[in-house]
Amino acid sequence: MKRSTELLHLQHIAKSFPSTQRGGEPIQILESIDLTMERSHAIAITGNSGSGKSTLLQIAAGLLGCDHGDVWFEGELLSRMDGRSLSQVRSRRMGFIFQASLLLEDFTASENVQIAAMIGGSTKAEAKAKAAEILALVGLSNRLGHRPDQLSGGEKQRVAIARALVNEPSILFADEPTGSLDEGNAAMVEELLFSLVRTKGVALMLVTHNPAFASRCDEVYRISDRMLEAIG
Repeated sequence: MKRSTELLHLQHIAKSFPSTQRGGEPIQILESIDLTMERSHAIAITGNSGSGKSTLLQIAAGLLGCDHGDVWFEGELLSRMDGRSLSQVRSRRMGFIFQASLLLEDFTASENVQIAAMIGGSTKAEAKAKAAEILALVGLSNRLGHRPDQLSGGEKQRVAIARALVNEPSILFADEPTGSLDEGNAAMVEELLFSLVRTKGVALMLVTHNPAFASRCDEVYRISDRMLEAIG
């Protein structure tokens, strides 16, 4: 049984990808990775481009399988779940933020968030109320009816954060969430994420190239030569 404060546990994770050359050996990306994450904590995964940062995040979130090892999430063995069970865990107990906001272009900010809420089990009326509440939390109460093409880059990313939060997840997985933003909007999104960790008690797994961004997390790790090491 996992400790009550333990949210996520990765044990002996290994991952390889097929060679791009015909008949070539598989390319080993991750090897014997162990990682434990506590509730309400923020951790950063850093490393060079192509080192496996995003791969590790996707394995931790159940978006990608691993060759060897196990992933535990809230005491459940995530790496052995079937597709339906995994989908339910991701939609109701996890939130995802990527470098691109990935909003549905034909829907308003509110509707983008409502869709996520309904996928998580809310009725249409509940979803509408939740969307209004969470968009107000990220400072977009005056943008509910705006489509993505009517929003700035920073506003779109805040909608994406609202969408990730609407089902009150235990953890946010953020893969380079400020990578496509200018300095001002990046600072705003960065501050918002850490304020959510403090006020909402949500955990944050962050993949970033930005050392200053990473340094604000409770723990910082680096992937190098397929291995994970703690650096702060």
